Amino acid sequence: MGEVLLEDLTKDFGEVIAVKEVNLTIHDGEFVVLLGPSGCGKTTTLRMIAGLEEITSGRILLDGRVLNDVHPRDRDIAMVFQNYALYPHMSVYKNMAFGLKMRRVAKDEIDRRVKSAAGILGIETLLGRYPGKLSGGQRQRVALGRAIVRDPRVFLFDEPLSNLDAKLRVQTRVEILKLHQHLAATSVYVTHDQVEAMTMGDRIVVMHEGVIQQVGPPMEIYQSPANHFVAGFIGSPSMNFLSATVRAEDGRTFLEGGGFRVPLPAERAGGLEGRENGEVVFGIRPEDMRLDAEGEIEGTVEIIEPVGSDIFLDLSVGGASLTVRVEPSVRMSQGERVRLHPDPARVHAFDPETGETLI
Repeated sequence: MGEVLLEDLTKDFGEVIAVKEVNLTIHDGEFVVLLGPSGCGKTTTLRMIAGLEEITSGRILLDGRVLNDVHPRDRDIAMVFQNYALYPHMSVYKNMAFGLKMRRVAKDEIDRRVKSAAGILGIETLLGRYPGKLSGGQRQRVALGRAIVRDPRVFLFDEPLSNLDAKLRVQTRVEILKLHQHLAATSVYVTHDQVEAMTMGDRIVVMHEGVIQQVGPPMEIYQSPANHFVAGFIGSPSMNFLSATVRAEDGRTFLEGGGFRVPLPAERAGGLEGRENGEVVFGIRPEDMRLDAEGEIEGTVEIIEPVGSDIFLDLSVGGASLTVRVEPSVRMSQGERVRLHPDPARVHAFDPETGETLI
């Protein structure tokens, strides 16, 4: 078992509350990603679970056992750090074995665990080398191996891919997922990279200023963000936001602003009831629009960004910026006027004061 329960978890650094009353259940065998910008409290939360950061208030439980006053080495939790934290004077074998040696595990058992972990990670030939002779990806595998040999109930990952180049990040991401499936252990993974979060997590926990904003499966958070912050943080490129006014005419509801007038389906307009002539923030993702000569959004092409599989057009719409994703076969020129049709089912609106999602 490896169910982690966070109850009103708070970390106060005096003038700064890094984590505020976090409540979260991480189920046995689940891969949960803590996602958010720098300073949002995700790493502090992870370090409190590991026992490396003192808890101001609240509780952490592992399978019903309160961990607040349990020493890190006795928590049955293993952590993989961002900087690998390998001992440079020790071989790969000794780095992986060190924690078990400190726990006075029998020599034969240490040897079995180290070789078994090395086999899982494909680093059997590296056991005699020293960290200085390894690539970044190899060092990351050693750090993973050091965690695996402990056979913990919970794995904690603190931005383990941030020091790798783009290609190696993708490769190692896949390896970590395969490792998780093989070990079937509970995993908590911290990152600021929303692509990592979307591709790896069973559930994503989006944090901002020490507070959980939304918890859910990746596609649920992507399609139904709880608020303006989540909508803008998830997605690459991020969601477009334009100031709009709610208009009601002839039984229909529109979002209207500089350069656009977007009609809403009746089943979605209910969320804007009572806001006629009021201000909202209109949100639409770059991939949820298409070029259409009769489209409801009109803009001028300012920047053309070909990325191979797609082209991103940065437009000026009523003085505001908007990005749209189009097929690579589309031919556009700077300064050209275009019209776009947004998918009515993918239109979002947010309260401009609270950021709350309205539709």
